[in-house]
Amino acid sequence: MATVKAVLRKKRNPEGQYPIAVRITKDRKSSYLGTGQYIEEKYWDEKNRCVRKSHPNANIINNFLLTKVAEANKKVLEAENNSDYQTVKMIKKNLRQNKKVDFFVVADLHLKNLKDREKHHQYDTELGRLKKFKSFLRKNELSFNELNVPLLRKFETYLLHNKKRSPRTVVNYLILIRTIYNLAISESLVDRGRYPFGKGKVQIRIPESQKIGLNRKEIKKLESSTDLTEAQQKAVDVWLISFYFAGIRVGDVLKLKWSDFYDNRLRYRMNKNSKLVTLKTPDKAISIFKKYRQNSPLNNDLIFDYLTGTDLNDTQKVSIRTQTVTRNLNRHLKKVAAKLGINKKMSMHIARHSFGNISGDKIPIQMLQKLYRHSSVTTTINYQANFIHKDADDALDTVINF
Repeated sequence: MATVKAVLRKKRNPEGQYPIAVRITKDRKSSYLGTGQYIEEKYWDEKNRCVRKSHPNANIINNFLLTKVAEANKKVLEAENNSDYQTVKMIKKNLRQNKKVDFFVVADLHLKNLKDREKHHQYDTELGRLKKFKSFLRKNELSFNELNVPLLRKFETYLLHNKKRSPRTVVNYLILIRTIYNLAISESLVDRGRYPFGKGKVQIRIPESQKIGLNRKEIKKLESSTDLTEAQQKAVDVWLISFYFAGIRVGDVLKLKWSDFYDNRLRYRMNKNSKLVTLKTPDKAISIFKKYRQNSPLNNDLIFDYLTGTDLNDTQKVSIRTQTVTRNLNRHLKKVAAKLGINKKMSMHIARHSFGNISGDKIPIQMLQKLYRHSSVTTTINYQANFIHKDADDALDTVINF
């Protein structure tokens, strides 16, 4: 006799939460159906096979689990009454085949996971991409059976030619669709047999992007800039602080506090990957900080006041505010570049590229990995390859200078 139970699996995700699954056991063999729900271990009631009342969404999740267990029990009873013997894998397969899974339902689960992980900027970006996908389809539902290679090829063409999106942007759309498909597979909602990605199907190749940074002469123009408006000068100061600290991201610059500095060192935790970073405070950065220290209110620990009044513990509000501030900074930087005769596209992001451009091959790759806060040295090598040209230039001269 087969049994069906809701269980908490012991495979923890990066956020420290565990997946709830429906376990089907027959002939001492078990198979699991994912529910898409994750909770902390303390909220699971092992005895009653449900979520504890202390969880904020306990009633909703428990009702959902009852439905899932009932669906599985129904299939188990049908299998038991069938004259042909069915293994636990066959029962699980029938459960999946008899349920039409909608791509956008799984997409909502993916978006919920992003929100739970406080990836608000990524959430907003990918929500927009999914809306664009729906616009292309001209409908709000899509079964995974319909999500095939021809459809994805048409979507590629639509983005490239109708919407004039860059190849890199198109790749981002495909990566999102693949991520959602993989989530559906991992949750046992669809079978891998119809997977439209991979060899002989839709292969995702990230096109090489050109990273251009400022050179020494251009950065000196920024450092000695005059005749700028207050807003423009402030944007330049934020850009230079990012550059002086090896290109720390704008979101981290905006959250820098006076209390992050002691013993002439910056100590902060990166927003992107939560890495703890400690760097010497360069003299050039100290000169900029002195200007802001004089005008800083005693009750405000932030160095720059762009996030003043924003609850820094509310990651969603911080993300929204950071996006707005970054757009304004980039607009001011573009005007500064025009004033100073800098012909490259100015933005906060190229502060990082500028550090890479000037460092070139002068700093050992392991040290650059530390400065960039990359998890893998391969990432550093690939990134720095955009700015190392000496060997290729020397090789070219060797051939043509005769």
